[in-house]
Amino acid sequence: MPEQQKNTTDTAETDSFSVMLVDDHPLLRKGLRQLLAFEEELQIVAEASSGAEAIVLANELDPDLIILDLNMQGMDGHQTLKKLRDDGVTSRIVMLTVSDSNEDVIKAISLGADGYLLKDSDPDELLEQIKKAVHGKMVLSEAVNAALADAIRRPVEKPATDLSQLTNREQEILELIAKGRSNKLIARELDISDGTVKVHVKHLLKKLNLRSRVEAAVWMVNFQGKKGS
Repeated sequence: MPEQQKNTTDTAETDSFSVMLVDDHPLLRKGLRQLLAFEEELQIVAEASSGAEAIVLANELDPDLIILDLNMQGMDGHQTLKKLRDDGVTSRIVMLTVSDSNEDVIKAISLGADGYLLKDSDPDELLEQIKKAVHGKMVLSEAVNAALADAIRRPVEKPATDLSQLTNREQEILELIAKGRSNKLIARELDISDGTVKVHVKHLLKKLNLRSRVEAAVWMVNFQGKKGS
């Protein structure tokens, strides 16, 4: 059974973020739990030791951030990531792995990851990157920046579309995603709930046939560039 903890976000401060850890090594999860304990704004609400457990918990808890291992027994991190995005999970998902393979990095980003961090990172740097991730930033260990550049240069085949199929609210949220806003900041700016933002994000990603907020941000920037040219 997954090592699920009581969800404390209901009683936590408004600016706290819920986090789920997914790794098949208990020692690694323990280390991450101890590291994140230094940050009051990061509340671990669940732990999963496999991809299958992670999928169930992610759909149930809808955490703000999922920290996902790549090399797991059974369903690996890429397969888990794909299933989460296919299920419409809009949580920010950051891969945490020992692999700095360009192929692994590019595949993770193309499947909808919002970041790719290496397990041998300095703990303080890792914590800073995780904090950036929950605030809507794309995070990468320095060693994988070149792989991301390759991924961005590669053309992503998407159906021709425009903003007309989105509601006004969805367009507002998409523009804020492109500016790097987190769900909580979007909710605050538009004076709506976090849950409402997540529903809108899920709908707009489906309408635009995109897998993640990162793809949505890139798509919006490209759209605005074409419109202005």
